[in-house]
Amino acid sequence: MSSDLSPLQRVHAREQESSQTHFSLKKILPIKKNDAEMLTRQDIQYDLLHYIFSDETKAFTDQRPGNPSEKICFRELYISALCQSSKCSKVLKDKMKERPAFAIELAKISLLANVGRINTTMAFFPEMRTALRTYHPVPSLQKTDGNLQDAPRIKNCLKAALLPSERDVPPTSLAAVLEKLLLARTHFDQQLDFLDLFMPINIPSVRRARAFLWLVYHYFEDSTSSPVGGPTTNPFSDDYSRGNAGKVPLLPRLSFDEMQELRENIDPREEIEWGERMCALRTTFLQRLVKSTEDEKRSRSEFATSQVLELAPPNRRPRAPRQIYHSEDTESSFRHYAPQIPPDHDPTPSATRHPTYPQSMSESVQKHPQPRQRTMVEHAFHIVSTSDPLADSDEEYDEHVKLDYGVYWTLTIIPFFR
Repeated sequence: MSSDLSPLQRVHAREQESSQTHFSLKKILPIKKNDAEMLTRQDIQYDLLHYIFSDETKAFTDQRPGNPSEKICFRELYISALCQSSKCSKVLKDKMKERPAFAIELAKISLLANVGRINTTMAFFPEMRTALRTYHPVPSLQKTDGNLQDAPRIKNCLKAALLPSERDVPPTSLAAVLEKLLLARTHFDQQLDFLDLFMPINIPSVRRARAFLWLVYHYFEDSTSSPVGGPTTNPFSDDYSRGNAGKVPLLPRLSFDEMQELRENIDPREEIEWGERMCALRTTFLQRLVKSTEDEKRSRSEFATSQVLELAPPNRRPRAPRQIYHSEDTESSFRHYAPQIPPDHDPTPSATRHPTYPQSMSESVQKHPQPRQRTMVEHAFHIVSTSDPLADSDEEYDEHVKLDYGVYWTLTIIPFFR
């Protein structure tokens, strides 16, 4: 029969055969998918979840306050625990009460998050904008409402679902973690542990669901339900667990052909088409989001450029050309910047004068005496009070700037190089 398989089925068969011996050695527990890839029934082990939440065995004590000590099934127990969580919003509680089918779907995806198959980077809303999460449609669990809660909110809701006796103590300790790691293999064979129940392995889903419910009853209701050498009171026991105290019901290993005959976790055509439509919707949304982001960046850059152009003065006076001073010392080739020296403060008569401002139109006009020059402190205060901070600092505004700057340069800098 294996010769009639397609190449994809043969690859899947080899993966399942290799998982029989090496699966416990390499645990890749969270489902790994790229953005806009749907989660199939095989990914989430839909038949396992179906058998767990469709079991009607009323063997668990209702923990809701005010209720009598009656027994309820696991589905009712898990949904009531979600509703009692302090992180569960009133809108979500009302929705779960009004629509039981939605409550079951939310409970199934929450159980996957509870055991670690759904990590906190997954979301189930196609128009999600954050880049920290990836969108994945789940057609088999989104039939009543297309928008499930995203994984981080489900995790917060689960962490806050505490019993009254658990709220005043730490949720766990290092000793408890080490103990649970040992207990994960206590009730199974050497090649299995608790987390293997939720992985795609070659064990029928109905058997794995029964083993899971057996463990919940054993730890939640009565840890002495399977005494050594005595009859078991666990309602999920079978002949194997009754004959082997402390062991879960029998988990038979099947071949690939036998698993194919069971036809488990087969996606209906309408679920595949719905998932493909949602993936296409997500891709289109991401393309529009990227385009709008690029347009926004482009418009911002154009707006910033236009504002810079508007801030520049239209009739700005060009800078005065810089003068190069040539030293009379022939042994030195040093060249430096020499500002214009006013005629009244020229200590070197032999230097050529370069008037900064054009001469007056009439040389015969009698000159008035120049006012007293400002000190450096007075001039600094004058500049701060009258100058524009956006103007170029190299511009010469009036004669005092030229005079003070020239005096400082003439009396201090030029003698230094003589």
